[in-house]
Amino acid sequence: MLESKSTINQENNWWNMGKMIECQIDSVRVSLTNQDRIIVLKDKTQERYVPIWIGLFEAESITIALQNIAVARPLTHDLMLAILNKIGARLLRVEITGLVSETYYANLVIETDKTLFIDCRPSDALALVVRTGAPIFVDEDILEEAGIQPEDVLVFDDGEPEDETEETGDLSAFEDFLEDLGKGGDQDDSFSPEPPDPGPETD
Repeated sequence: MLESKSTINQENNWWNMGKMIECQIDSVRVSLTNQDRIIVLKDKTQERYVPIWIGLFEAESITIALQNIAVARPLTHDLMLAILNKIGARLLRVEITGLVSETYYANLVIETDKTLFIDCRPSDALALVVRTGAPIFVDEDILEEAGIQPEDVLVFDDGEPEDETEETGDLSAFEDFLEDLGKGGDQDDSFSPEPPDPGPETD
């Protein structure tokens, strides 16, 4: 499935969102069994985590920025940030606003001469966060629905060997749990988007 949806004026639909909880990026992980990438957000107010499946290229972009790896030419998210800077805009925050049919939705909240709410994939939003230091907020309803707490892991602890490695951060207690969730779990559905229709050829 594709995560993109029809444009919604989030500024005029603010009442659809509940209380927003500030979170931070805890780790970026890769499964050794199927090479899926998972970014784990941590609630800043308590021990609660939200895993979001993301695409390979977005995961690499996030990891490159987290590890301060120099690249010869700007990556897509570097270009997005350069455009914002050139037009005098600033990323105020990122909001994870919805979870529908196992797909997360997010907003970039951008300040120009006014505040703009731009619908985007969480993976792209988080790739900008690691480049700007902008805060991340997650709707409390999402944390209630998809959040993982340490005591939840005990239910899934079957003593099997660990099948995931961690690219950054430390969340080893959740490795078996995240593996059990599988690819079909809550995800930022950026794996294999359908190729765009090239349209009719023109001279």
